[in-house]
Amino acid sequence: MPTRTKRTYNLAPATLRRVREMVEEYGVAQSQDAVIELAVDELERRLREQREASAWEAAANDPELRELGEAYRSADRETWPA
Repeated sequence: MPTRTKRTYNLAPATLRRVREMVEEYGVAQSQDAVIELAVDELERRLREQREASAWEAAANDPELRELGEAYRSADRETWPA
């Protein structure tokens, strides 16, 4: 069973040039496919971090969660390392 799947995408010539440059001039990855995989991984990481940051921000502004945090603050000080 193959671990890769061949796909066709229509990319702008400037994008193709930059991908080639990243391989040939900058040595970012061993192949153009690997550059694309790195780019997709990086974009997914950024989106995940944005989503997590939004969730933390929402939690920080939630009065109910703020009360819960206050209730456990002393227990945290007793059990968490300084």
